[in-house]
Amino acid sequence: MNQEFIDQMKEKLLAERSAIITSLAEHNADCKKILEENTGKDSIDEAADAIDLKLLESMEAKEAQQLELIEAALTRIDSGKYGYCMRCGTLIPEARLEVLPAAVLCVGCKSAAERKGR
Repeated sequence: MNQEFIDQMKEKLLAERSAIITSLAEHNADCKKILEENTGKDSIDEAADAIDLKLLESMEAKEAQQLELIEAALTRIDSGKYGYCMRCGTLIPEARLEVLPAAVLCVGCKSAAERKGR
């Protein structure tokens, strides 16, 4: 894998990380706003706010998980281990990394893991 491709993936990962951090900050502000405006509402409004909070929490959990994957990929770039399958050690195709820059498994190992998880 050439250095130019790795540099492109690093830029892509850094951009994704920045977008997630911005999104998490916005979700945090939305949560605070919902909680601050929760006084004097009827039970229907309170239920709607509770649903909104749960949705925001779910989104935050997914974004936090994606952020962890991005950080791990950036660490692998810095250590020279980026682009190699964490299970079998083969080189992950560039086409896969372009779609999923934080991928840790090659297609074969990912498929096997998904079959095993069913």
